Amino acid sequence: MNRTLGLVLLAVGLVILGFGINASMSLTDQVVEGVSGRYSNTTMWYILGGLAMVVAGGSMALLCNKCDKK
Repeated sequence: MNRTLGLVLLAVGLVILGFGINASMSLTDQVVEGVSGRYSNTTMWYILGGLAMVVAGGSMALLCNKCDKK
């Protein structure tokens, strides 16, 4: 069960990270970055949230071998 949850978190995290990377390449976000030197708050939340979910899901999927065996 934990391994399945880890794989789901990994997949959802990759999708959200993809949305964040795609949003960072938009014209609006590039203008905001050019003026302020950073991405918009929404883009940063997508990227950071996606990375956190990828790390959490990947570690759950890889390290929970003993969790599922009873």
